[in-house]
Amino acid sequence: MSVETPGSPGSPSPPSPSRADLVADAALALLAERGMRGLTHRAVDEAAGLPPGSTSNVARTRQALLELAVRRHAEREARVLALAEMPDPSGGLDALTEGLALAVHRSLTRNRELLIARYELALEATRRPELRAFYDRTGAVFKDQLTAMLTAVGSADPDRHVLSLVAWADGLMFSCAAGSFSSRTPDLAEIRTGLGELLRGLLGR
Repeated sequence: MSVETPGSPGSPSPPSPSRADLVADAALALLAERGMRGLTHRAVDEAAGLPPGSTSNVARTRQALLELAVRRHAEREARVLALAEMPDPSGGLDALTEGLALAVHRSLTRNRELLIARYELALEATRRPELRAFYDRTGAVFKDQLTAMLTAVGSADPDRHVLSLVAWADGLMFSCAAGSFSSRTPDLAEIRTGLGELLRGLLGR
């Protein structure tokens, strides 16, 4: 199994990953390939090509290893979604629809392994209250950003509308990455159409 570091063709080479990043990337790859049971300190050492005991030096406990994986996942998913490239909400509903459609499409086509790893971490968080709190904190940034965007385009109830939007996007991504539509990936135009229908309905337009 190889551990891929994030990056995109034509972009500047990212800085060399730290030992913690190597460990976290290997943990995410293992979660996607083998599931939660396959995530052990020894397996991470082997997957990352590190000397035995390296993972324990970075994250001594399983909880620490899971938190490291959650933190790294949030960093890498933000790059896949290119949150910094999201449109200025002042561009209106069409600009928001286009930006969100690009984000969902990127997530489905650039690195499905990150989606699978996220599902593994989310399920584990339901069994570990200490991980639940950490997992929720890392996701709060994206939810806050969506709330601000929907408020800017005129949502009268942004908290409720963010829940509906996230539920739609997560449902689509799960269905296409791991569910009954795993053999089919919608193209950008299809995602854009679905998002447009949802957003217009939520905003009453």
